[in-house]
Amino acid sequence: MSPDQNSVPVPGWIGGFAESNPAFAYPKPDLSSLPMLDNLANIDLLQRQQPVKWPEFSWETQMGQPDPMRCFQMFAPYISRLGYTDEGRVYSIICPQQGVWFPIIEGTMNVEVTVTGQRGWVDETNETLAADMTVEGKIWFSPSGQQNPLVQALWTLVKDSGLPFPLDKANAIRVSTHMPGNANQPIFPIKKEETTDFVSPEFARHWVDGAWAVANLEVEIGPILTTNNELVDGFNKLVMDLFNLGSGNMLQNGNTLTWNVWFTAPDYVDQEEWRTHAERWRHSIDVDHRSPDGPGTDARYFDGTPFNPLKELVAEKIHEIITWLWNYFEQDKQNTGKLMENYFEHDMQGAKSWIEEHV
Repeated sequence: MSPDQNSVPVPGWIGGFAESNPAFAYPKPDLSSLPMLDNLANIDLLQRQQPVKWPEFSWETQMGQPDPMRCFQMFAPYISRLGYTDEGRVYSIICPQQGVWFPIIEGTMNVEVTVTGQRGWVDETNETLAADMTVEGKIWFSPSGQQNPLVQALWTLVKDSGLPFPLDKANAIRVSTHMPGNANQPIFPIKKEETTDFVSPEFARHWVDGAWAVANLEVEIGPILTTNNELVDGFNKLVMDLFNLGSGNMLQNGNTLTWNVWFTAPDYVDQEEWRTHAERWRHSIDVDHRSPDGPGTDARYFDGTPFNPLKELVAEKIHEIITWLWNYFEQDKQNTGKLMENYFEHDMQGAKSWIEEHV
């Protein structure tokens, strides 16, 4: 069940934590006196939350170019939430998770921003907050991909290999992040109000929709973390290339991903619902290929023009991944080749033809 779309905070606010240390105050809140806490360790302390109904993301699709072609996309409603006590101490932050559907292969990739640490405060009286986070991006193939014969054949090739291919969250591709411009600082802040680094289009702003408050955060995307297996690392790089082709370089190494998070008014926390939130989202994405609280928007440029990936490049990358897997499992072709042959008419040219046919 989604958080109530209330326009005023529910009763029970006490406050005081934001004022408990002068260093916490704006214009430059210093939260370093607080420990970075595990995101799931203190759910029993949560009493209140600020639901993010409108999580607006932005990134450059052509990083480093004279015209970087900035994209704007609202992820699914209520994909993020800020959880805290009646006094205003932050103890948990739910971050984005969604599925990216690739119609060419009729398969889904799960994308999750996993919070690895957080600290902060909320002041409902002034409709403001300050928090710090560390996060890690995770990407893995959804089991729903097995429904497609192509993906099913590839899945069969790798699932029994004993190698950590990204077929579940436990073996997800892990993408490092850090403070923009400082690769040695994994902690980055959540700040009040909208970002001032760029101007957002009106379709990405939500005061007229009834937003209660807004905050912003930005993180620089770092390199993929190694699995210490050269073969899997090579495969993961190809998968990341495919994801970035389909998303406009959202997670390109060196790119900065920015959120403007638009909150509805503070509400009570259902601790059990909070505890099981991530699993329910994953199940909905895997089974229905959709977010449980409804869809977000497609990526668009400032003028509203939709972002459309170059289908030819996506097809080429999928063919490259298929070829990579075929070559890697060459020693087992007698056992697995029939799966590919039946689907691709006995050779890899069939695979390329199939992709071109379906683009």
